[in-house]
Amino acid sequence: MKVLVTDPIADAGLDRLRDAGHEVETAYDVEGSALLDAVADANALVVRSGTDVTEAVFEAAPNLIIVGRAGIGVDNIDIDAATDHGVIVANAPEGNVRAAAEHTVAMAFATARSIPQAHARLRAGEWAKSDYLGTELNAKTLGIVGLGRVGQEVAKRLGSLGMNLVAYDPYIGEERADQIGAELVEFEACLKHADFLTVHTPLTPETEGMIAEDELALMEGGYLVNCARGGVVDETALAAAVEDGTLAGAAVDVFADEPVSPDNPLLAVDDVVVTPHLGAATEAAQEHVATSIADQVVAAFNDEPVANALNAPSIDESAFPRVQPYIELAETAGKVAAQMFDGRISEVRVRYEGDIAGEDVEFVTASGLKGVFEPLEWQVNAVNAPKIAEERGIEVTEEKTRQSEDFQSLVTVTVGDGTDSVGVCGTLFAGDDPRIVRIDGYRVDAVPHGQMLVVRNYDRPGVLGLIGTVLGDNDVNIAGMFNGRETLGGEAMTVYNLDEPVPEGVVGQIRADERIIEVKQITLGNGEDADTDTDTADD
Repeated sequence: MKVLVTDPIADAGLDRLRDAGHEVETAYDVEGSALLDAVADANALVVRSGTDVTEAVFEAAPNLIIVGRAGIGVDNIDIDAATDHGVIVANAPEGNVRAAAEHTVAMAFATARSIPQAHARLRAGEWAKSDYLGTELNAKTLGIVGLGRVGQEVAKRLGSLGMNLVAYDPYIGEERADQIGAELVEFEACLKHADFLTVHTPLTPETEGMIAEDELALMEGGYLVNCARGGVVDETALAAAVEDGTLAGAAVDVFADEPVSPDNPLLAVDDVVVTPHLGAATEAAQEHVATSIADQVVAAFNDEPVANALNAPSIDESAFPRVQPYIELAETAGKVAAQMFDGRISEVRVRYEGDIAGEDVEFVTASGLKGVFEPLEWQVNAVNAPKIAEERGIEVTEEKTRQSEDFQSLVTVTVGDGTDSVGVCGTLFAGDDPRIVRIDGYRVDAVPHGQMLVVRNYDRPGVLGLIGTVLGDNDVNIAGMFNGRETLGGEAMTVYNLDEPVPEGVVGQIRADERIIEVKQITLGNGEDADTDTDTADD
């Protein structure tokens, strides 16, 4: 088999491919038509961030089996096009974890003790000993935003140095946090308690700009370290907060635009330590990602499971046609359930009733998890969702029964925190027409598509008219409406399919009526829009 490598990787990865008997061709810096020519007879393509793997690449490479990313980020790879062409996309997410965690620790010490600033002045001939009074990390509180793989490694390292740990992460279980020694708190509490705050979240529509002027004001006198993704922290606001003394200092390894512009405001503030995205820049990390992706290429060539495949279904080919319609249904039910639930998710239950219970539903369950986790992990899919659940200490259970009272097959995704839960049930009409038939115990008949508004209210005359009038007066078009109630005069739930998201002010108008209990805005579709509005009438 032929492996084309278009970005430099460690020799250990190349050697592993050759030792397995495969031809390795390196063609660094190729692009455009030269890349298309080079990949034409390749069976595997190994890249880092420097090669854009577009649909044209897949069209030019009819023999391509796998694209391997020697690293974690795959935004330079068109995964949809890969799937359309039957090409596996895999990455190496574990190799950079230790390096990123260690760089975060180094940056925390660097800003706490003004190491780069003191170094520069001493090199310039100044003995500025009295100008720098550092801060010890011992007995201080470390706030961690995002307790995923890197966040957990940072917690272990700085916790062992005597720091108290608080963390914000709505997708990790209390038990797992306890094992690490971190106290789970809400977002604002994490900022308020933190003497040092480290950020470890992906850049998604939900996290972009999540730490800006108002959030930085809660950290008065503290330090911020961001070695995760540029754009999560508002750079202009961070520069201003350090400049005016709101923060004692900051350390930044990642930027919204890279390479960073010389006029970026962070570069002009003396108490901000900056490095050029060095989080993964260690010899060990580069060797690890190279050998990891080489092993996955070899596995793909041997028709063996690919450990970090991002788009490969794990299901028997003969059973796939029977199960396929339920994959999207379970994912949608997971999305709706997660956006309806207000608490920290610690458990997910997927239940199958009727004919579907007799099938191999492992991939369907994974798709349900994908829907639950999608707001958190931009890279989540049906292949890696179960691993994400395990890493975050979320209990996943799968239930089956061949009995189904009302439907031929029924899939229910329930999310909860051990005390409260929300369940969303879906089925297929006429074989492949997906419907949501129950939400949190309310019987509905809703088409799961696009933008949805879910309103829970007291069953009183005029409520539906009120909601329709408010939406109409604000030019929000209702594409469909589905109503269900528990008892006559009790509580009711209405699901609206809308043509566009509802502005917050309009949601507020609906919520202001005393007959309204709760309003939730649900985003389905491709996941690029805002995810949810979780306000209730009691807030």
